[in-house]
Amino acid sequence: MKLSLLIVLVCLSGCSWFHQSKPPAPPQPELIVTGVPAGSMLFVDGAQTEAVEGSRSRVIQVAAGTHTVEVKMGDAVVYRESAYVGPGDKRIITVLSGNSRN
Repeated sequence: MKLSLLIVLVCLSGCSWFHQSKPPAPPQPELIVTGVPAGSMLFVDGAQTEAVEGSRSRVIQVAAGTHTVEVKMGDAVVYRESAYVGPGDKRIITVLSGNSRN
């Protein structure tokens, strides 16, 4: 009886070794866009982001990969930049009016 109980306990303790928890997933990548001119519209991958009144900065959560950031004044694109962000990365994009980087 004692021997069978000992065997069961050894088997159960060994099972926990095989079922270790997975490491947590990295945080979602973010694009931090600063210097957005007042009255402009910010687009990421062709989709307009939510406007934040009185703020010239935006934090946008995106999937890992390459993204295109555009700032438009009316119909004109005044700034465009392509940026890569990896898993868990935070990429700062500083908008310089009249300049664009591809």
